[in-house]
Amino acid sequence: MRDTAVVSYAQSPCLAANRRDDMADILLPVIRAAVDAVGIERDEIDFYASGSHDFFEGRTFAYIESLDAVGAWPPISESHVEMDAAWAFAEAWSWLQLGQGDIALVYGIGRGSLPQDLDQVMPAQLDPYFLAPLRPHRDAVAGLQACAAIDAGLTSEQHMAEIVSRCLASATENPYAQTSGQVSVHDLLAAPYVSSPLRKHDVSPPGDAAAVVVLAAGDAARRLTARPAWVRAVDHRMDTHYPGMRDLTSSGSTRIAAGRAADLAGFAAADVEVAELHTEYSHQEPLLAMALGLNGAEINPSGGPLAGRPATATGLVRIGEAARQILDGRAGRTLAHATNGPALQHNLVCLLEGAA
Repeated sequence: MRDTAVVSYAQSPCLAANRRDDMADILLPVIRAAVDAVGIERDEIDFYASGSHDFFEGRTFAYIESLDAVGAWPPISESHVEMDAAWAFAEAWSWLQLGQGDIALVYGIGRGSLPQDLDQVMPAQLDPYFLAPLRPHRDAVAGLQACAAIDAGLTSEQHMAEIVSRCLASATENPYAQTSGQVSVHDLLAAPYVSSPLRKHDVSPPGDAAAVVVLAAGDAARRLTARPAWVRAVDHRMDTHYPGMRDLTSSGSTRIAAGRAADLAGFAAADVEVAELHTEYSHQEPLLAMALGLNGAEINPSGGPLAGRPATATGLVRIGEAARQILDGRAGRTLAHATNGPALQHNLVCLLEGAA
């Protein structure tokens, strides 16, 4: 395997609504921050990869607008994934592994405030024959999973409120968070349900933000930063599409991805100090911690998605935050997780290390 590392990460604040700014307006200052942090010029970047979602934009090939911020002339090598930008990160990492270049830039733009009604958008990801025609609201499938997790004894409404309280308190140290603060568990449990047993705070708030990660290989990484966050492994797996055909109280794809990543990295999720998990709902934290086999790791010190979820950039933010822990010298080994699809259908695991 070719040594490849995250050498820079930048993010814009996650805003509840930012409809007046187009993709390029949001993205350009974030790209500048990430590139300036390592002192490189645009023409030194060998590959660009991005992630966004036309359903949220309400138009086809919406990501083309973002190239105004990237700069498509002189001609560049560029790719796009129609999902969370964590999978664009996986593509860029694979591209560098093939020796096609030394530096790659990955970006994701989430504009979750754009859809007038997310309940008209989210059913499109479901089975088109049986579930999509029923048009369940955006949190319905997650509510079923939360019920199953509680019935299985994996969590409780009290435990879920404790997770939210901890994440919002941690987010007070994160200038990019959409929501934060000290909120008591008692007050959280007094809130009404949105999809029993889920309350509003159990659901990550959709927002608008851009995230940028700069990857570099070998000597280029060592030249660009004193403490690279070496990407020791990336793996992603998918459970079956139809949620009724799987056990919602476990995440088999996360477990398999974590096992494969451990084989590649030489260390497991149990060995990391910090884990940034893509928890779109509070009940998913214990499910993911169990599937990954975490052992005392600090989970979502940034506040995680429960403090702000920019659609299709949230997973890349997890990778960036996990890398930041190493870049800043706060941790030696970290884990980032990203998910796509209903009820943890598709999961990616990234293991990072600070050693040279």
